[in-house]
Amino acid sequence: MTVRVCRACDEPIADPDDAVLVWHQESMSGPGRDVWAHREHSDLIQPDTGLVRVLARVLIAKAMQSGD
Repeated sequence: MTVRVCRACDEPIADPDDAVLVWHQESMSGPGRDVWAHREHSDLIQPDTGLVRVLARVLIAKAMQSGD
């Protein structure tokens, strides 16, 4: 059985019906992992802004190279 841990409070989620899949976090050296939260904490989770910054840099670099 997989132990799910809430991203907001770092407590185990004992009841599977209380677990909400927030996102899937990719990994450089494997399949990645799912990020979970208690149902009552799911609205407290903020997206990882680091990934958005990386994507923005890639898009800006592509736009500058293509002359758009």
